[in-house]
Amino acid sequence: MDMVALALIRNLQEMDRENQYFIFVNEMEDTSPLRPTENFTIVPLPSSPYPIWEQYHLAKAVRSYRLDLLHCTSNTAPVNCRVPLLITLHDIIYLEKINLKEGTLYQRFGNLYRRWNVPAVVKKAVAIFTVSAFEQERITRHFHMDSSRVQVVYNGVAGHFRKESVERQKAVREKYTLPNTFILFLGNTDPKKNLRGVLKALALLESRKVPFPDLVMPDIGKEILESMLAEIGAPQLLNTIHLTGYIPNEDLPAIYSQAVLFLYPSLRESFGLPILEAMACGCPVVTSNTSSMPEVAGDAALLIDPTAPLSLSEGIEHLLAHPDARSKLIEKGYLRPPLFDYKKGAVITLDCYKNLVSKA
Repeated sequence: MDMVALALIRNLQEMDRENQYFIFVNEMEDTSPLRPTENFTIVPLPSSPYPIWEQYHLAKAVRSYRLDLLHCTSNTAPVNCRVPLLITLHDIIYLEKINLKEGTLYQRFGNLYRRWNVPAVVKKAVAIFTVSAFEQERITRHFHMDSSRVQVVYNGVAGHFRKESVERQKAVREKYTLPNTFILFLGNTDPKKNLRGVLKALALLESRKVPFPDLVMPDIGKEILESMLAEIGAPQLLNTIHLTGYIPNEDLPAIYSQAVLFLYPSLRESFGLPILEAMACGCPVVTSNTSSMPEVAGDAALLIDPTAPLSLSEGIEHLLAHPDARSKLIEKGYLRPPLFDYKKGAVITLDCYKNLVSKA
């Protein structure tokens, strides 16, 4: 389940005991993190491909339950929604650029669906939320709308993201057979995550004979990695990369806590939540100087040019060679997550709900 939507629901459950909420989910989804309460009901809808689920089953449920409003929290919404519609528009990357040769088939189809759906539902939405001032500016410029129509509701960091004990770190390290010292990269095959740039940066370090710890990467398949390393002419790097497979959310804090560096050199992000997660766990961060990432990181991360592998390699080299610089980033990093609080966002969202219902 989407962690941002889950955090919003949990905070609303604490704040609002008066209004009735219906949480519509795909019946095949794991809803165990959700707990129904007296005024929060979980409603499973028939399992189907997401566009069908949203455009048919969700639209039908909206009519059946006679809602006062519908809040869709992940960019898209039913185009035939007959009640006031609120949208959380995390980003509009798929409207700015689309390359049908990049990413997995699932990612490409998802982008096509959003490219069709989002312009249609934005016109109908009575309120639009987004997750950063950067994305607010991109949305208002793209749709030629006044910035007052788009409200910034920042993401936040879940409470379990904190520096873990040495015992917990050891247990998780043994669980995934991690090296004692490592750099962490949480990427995937989505081109914007810049896996290719990370590999090129490591190849540059190796070519200059700069020693660096092994790289730990979840959610990347060995075949994809081998293919990409062959393309950049650095197949030998496979021996320095540790592939863990999927890591559940509850194990991530212990991995952040012992990583010597966390790399987040995305080409484009609407927010960049892992930046704050790593900081909350006392891990120094290297991230991009583009889009929303400077807004989230502030002065608590080393900012690099994500389009230049040399910039990333030099950033890694500098922090590995200067423990004092890493310590300063860790110290500053602890101060960033409290500035981004899910509860603040829930207050803004609930106020919007109440205002809309009062005007109906």
